[in-house]
Amino acid sequence: MEKHTGGCHCTKVRYEVELDLTRPVLDCNCSHCAIKGLLLAFVPESQFTLLSGADDLETYKFSKGHISHMACKSCGVQPFGKGMGKDGPMVAINVRTLDDVDLKSLTYNEFNGKDL
Repeated sequence: MEKHTGGCHCTKVRYEVELDLTRPVLDCNCSHCAIKGLLLAFVPESQFTLLSGADDLETYKFSKGHISHMACKSCGVQPFGKGMGKDGPMVAINVRTLDDVDLKSLTYNEFNGKDL
């Protein structure tokens, strides 16, 4: 488990997260993730800290509304989402928004969200 920082394109939204990038990240084909190119890693909310930009975030929910997809109001990038996991509050990190992560070094699990 390592600490990583990340954020949106315009840098108004910044966060820190503890996560294990040796574990596979989720590549979901649902209409939302596919069109945005999201690659997700899920962590308990206790491993996530929003460093800046709380007032610069807007929330989008779709389908069953289980996840609050958070996007920067200025640049539109979605760095993370929040929801309830089986073990409590969780955060879905868009690993594409992490600083200094080589996406080619990651392992991917494809998830068929399209058929949910």
